[in-house]
Amino acid sequence: MTGEDLVTHIGRETRTLAHAPLPNDPNAEQHLAMPAINAHRWTADEVRALPDEPGKRFECVDGELLVSPSPRLPHQSAVGFLYECLAAHCRAHGIGAVFMAPGDIELDRFTLVQPDVFVLPLVDGRRPRTAEEIGHPLLFIEVLSPSTARYDRVVKRGRYQRYGVEYWIVDLDARLLERWLPQAEQPFIQTETVRWEPSAEAVLEINLVALFEDALGAP
Repeated sequence: MTGEDLVTHIGRETRTLAHAPLPNDPNAEQHLAMPAINAHRWTADEVRALPDEPGKRFECVDGELLVSPSPRLPHQSAVGFLYECLAAHCRAHGIGAVFMAPGDIELDRFTLVQPDVFVLPLVDGRRPRTAEEIGHPLLFIEVLSPSTARYDRVVKRGRYQRYGVEYWIVDLDARLLERWLPQAEQPFIQTETVRWEPSAEAVLEINLVALFEDALGAP
C-alpha cells in the first residue's frame, strides 16, 4: 500500500448498515450526482461503514449522501498532472503531503469528503499516517465530471469555504480553473497559469495550458 492510499483505508471496515439503503439507479452516469432522497442524515462513520462498490465514490456533506460514478480518463489525467506538480513542489520545500482520491477527509461528524487532490500539513516533518494526525488541509482540488459538476461547484464549494480551505475547481470542458479562497464571494478565473502560495518562500505556478493539453489534446 502506498502513502497515497493510506488515508483511504484508515479505520475503514466493510460493514452493512441496517437502515437507509443506498439508491440503485442504473442510469446514474447520465445524471448529475444528487444526494440520496430520504430523511436520514448521514454521518461520516456511517459512510465509512458502507461496503465498497467498484466504480463508486461515497461522500456526505452536511448529512447528505453523495454517490458518484467512476470518472472519465481526461479527468484522471488532470488529477495526475496536478498531483505530480504539487507533490514535487511539496517535497522540495517540505510544506505538505499530497494525496489523491480515494482518501477520506472528515470535516465534521456529518461531512466526509474525498477531494480529487488534496494537500495536508506534515506531522513532525513527515506525512500523516493516521486519521488522528490529519491537520487542517492546505488545499482541496476537484476536477469536474458531468455527474458531479453542480455538486462540486455549489455544495462542496460552500462547505470547503466554511472550513477555511483554498479550493480549486478544474473545468476541463471550459479549459479553466476556478480558484476559491475562504470568504471569497467570487473565484479567480485562471486559464493559463495558477499560483499556489502556501508561504512567501514556496510559491508554485502551474501551467494550465499544459494541463489541458495533457488531458484533452490541443484545442
